[in-house]
Amino acid sequence: MTLARTELPATNGAALERIAPWLFVVFWSTGFIAARYGTQDAGPLTFLTVRLSVAAALLWIVAAATRAPAIDRRQVTWASVTGLGMHAMYLGGVFVAVDHGLPSGLGALIAGLHPVVTSVAARLLLGERLWRGQWLGVSLGMVGVLAVVVDRLRAHSGGITTFTLCAMVVAVVGMAGGTLVQRARGARMPLLRGTAVQYAAAAVVVSVGAIGNEHWQFHSTPRLWFSLAWALLVLSIAAVLIMMVLLQRHAAARVSSLFFLTPALSTIEGAVLFGERLGLLALIGFVVALAGVWLTTRQPV
Repeated sequence: MTLARTELPATNGAALERIAPWLFVVFWSTGFIAARYGTQDAGPLTFLTVRLSVAAALLWIVAAATRAPAIDRRQVTWASVTGLGMHAMYLGGVFVAVDHGLPSGLGALIAGLHPVVTSVAARLLLGERLWRGQWLGVSLGMVGVLAVVVDRLRAHSGGITTFTLCAMVVAVVGMAGGTLVQRARGARMPLLRGTAVQYAAAAVVVSVGAIGNEHWQFHSTPRLWFSLAWALLVLSIAAVLIMMVLLQRHAAARVSSLFFLTPALSTIEGAVLFGERLGLLALIGFVVALAGVWLTTRQPV
């Protein structure tokens, strides 16, 4: 029994196909802003442990209340592996890098390179084929991201160290690997319970760092609780559930191309909220990335 038949009303399918990708892009772009706010009053891994644990509990409660499809042992295994990549490695790398001074916009830019890794790996490992226009879209997306990266480097952004770059490499590899596992093994995964398992597995991993390295650094402030609520409801629930639905309906490379747009949006958000510089080259990169996403996500004619 597939997700499309059990957890998505058929009458909403067409509307979901049209708006879901763009909702995901907008929601996901705010993750780097939430990381910057959240890590001001809590350790990055402590913040993530709370966020992922609460998200797992909420989704499981909703699944039980709505009698959502059960998840079998094999699906639990693959959901856990996906969670380690998408949430423990990706979110852990991003939050640690931002906590060590990497600007939120620049973190988004580096993370935005993962669709290239995913596209190539999906071709080699999953046998997914992209038509010529989609490969052009991937290339344009890459160029758009690099344009924004150059713009940020010209602004002499601080926080670019070996440590923060290594943390972002972990994030990119984790997201690419998690995306491929979800696409290859998670097509029949129950949406609610499967995502809850992903979060629970990731929470266990990041909690080790939260306790061992940060000694559970968590200072209760209004800013922290707002950041946590936003990260929980908008990112961990709304955005990630949309991404899981898209991965079950489309190729991994096609879904991953949406991430090309988040760097520019995060840079705009960073400019508005934190005064981070936004140059003409970054705006041009945004337009190029938008064209790349349009080519990659549209159906061939």
